Amino acid sequence: MDTNELNNLAAHYTNKLRVRVCGILLEGKKILLVRHQGIAGQYNFWSPPGGGLVFGEKIKACLVREFREETGLEVRPVRFLFMHEYLQEPLHALELFFEVEPIGGGLKKGNDPELGADAQLIQEITFKSLAELRQEKEVRIHQIFEDLIDLDDLFMPQHHFLN
Repeated sequence: MDTNELNNLAAHYTNKLRVRVCGILLEGKKILLVRHQGIAGQYNFWSPPGGGLVFGEKIKACLVREFREETGLEVRPVRFLFMHEYLQEPLHALELFFEVEPIGGGLKKGNDPELGADAQLIQEITFKSLAELRQEKEVRIHQIFEDLIDLDDLFMPQHHFLN
């Protein structure tokens, strides 16, 4: 990426509040994750699939669209799980997490259609166990995994925005 692309990318995501809609999809004891390239000098990052809610878009439609774009999977939202406030300047987001179930498509590394071919952030899509996530040395993991004992804990009522 050249300097111009980096500046455009940073402007798209940083120094503003974003609303993100994310899905939790388990396969056995593993969760589907997306590894994102760092934004604005930030580290590489594992997180559940999801992305920004567009003005006028329904939350369910956003979740289905983001899953399709990032993973190639068609999903059905099952239920709302929790909200998480992500704040690590210059990034700030309110993230709504939903349980999802696959109903079609095929798992593949997707893309961010709002970004150019040379500015793509998605590096990898895979299922990982909590133990595998905790072994990551070069890539950070989403804050929602910090205090978990088991991935099933994601399905218990939580208040991630009250910390």
